[in-house]
Amino acid sequence: MLWYKSWLETRWRFLIGLGMLVCSAAALVLTYPQVVKLLPMVPTNLSGPIGERIREAAELSRSYRGYVWSHWFNQNLSQWSTLFAILLGTAALLVQSGGDLFTLSLPVSRARLLGVRAATGLAELFVIALIPSLLIPIVSPAIGERFGVGSAFLYGVCVFVATSVFFSIALLLSTVFSDAWRPLLITLAVAIGLGLIDQILHNPSFSLYGVMSGASYFRSGQVPWLGLLGSAAASMAFCYAAVVNIQRRDF
Repeated sequence: MLWYKSWLETRWRFLIGLGMLVCSAAALVLTYPQVVKLLPMVPTNLSGPIGERIREAAELSRSYRGYVWSHWFNQNLSQWSTLFAILLGTAALLVQSGGDLFTLSLPVSRARLLGVRAATGLAELFVIALIPSLLIPIVSPAIGERFGVGSAFLYGVCVFVATSVFFSIALLLSTVFSDAWRPLLITLAVAIGLGLIDQILHNPSFSLYGVMSGASYFRSGQVPWLGLLGSAAASMAFCYAAVVNIQRRDF
């Protein structure tokens, strides 16, 4: 019953996110031939940070592997998965309404209740990160290109593990506040702050977003094991803090 209740409370956020990303992945692959035709029109005399980013994006797009990584795993999937991780995390609210208080009165421990909700949300996040990514190798032959299934799976796992940190932060905050907006806005602020720091430092080896996009794997073929383990440990720590907090609260 707890699993089904958690599914009912999060299904629309999950289905909307999955549907949107599946369509986005398919569109990204099918528009690559048009992107290749436009590459010669990219000016080469642009200066400044913006010009450098434009030249870098154009250079990456000259190869299909670079195009998929830069536009999908480094941008679209990472950004949207972060947003839906936060939305799924805030969907685990326990004290927002009378129905939630009724759930707390059931003969089930609070730890198990929150654990089921967290597991449901993480499973949905895993599907959101993985299924659209695996669609890319399937659709690529339609335009005469190939993308490895193993690479797509690995990138998807990197996105899932890194975005689970934001899910867990939102989950923890949802046990602190009694409304949906404050956990959502605070976690979004944290995500934006980390993104700004990442842009300033520009060191993918030591940033959450670098782990999320699998930058080290793309550039040097090295799986970011340390970053993945650190992200997983941080996510588990936030989930554990959420369990401890909900057990101590007096409703």
